[in-house]
Amino acid sequence: MSYQYNGGLVYYETVGCCDQYTTLYSSAGKVLCHPDGGLTGRGDGQCPDFAKTRTEERLVWQDPR
Repeated sequence: MSYQYNGGLVYYETVGCCDQYTTLYSSAGKVLCHPDGGLTGRGDGQCPDFAKTRTEERLVWQDPR
């Protein structure tokens, strides 16, 4: 998925299963944070407002399996 977050375009990558972190990337491909997932489900704590402040959700790619 792509979103607008903190004034810029970001890409949000989900994971398949089980206590793994999701990843949020800048439009340049830099890892910004892990907004959720992990043992607590709250990510790494580096972007705790992502779910509340993201806008302009767009599907970029979906695994058809």
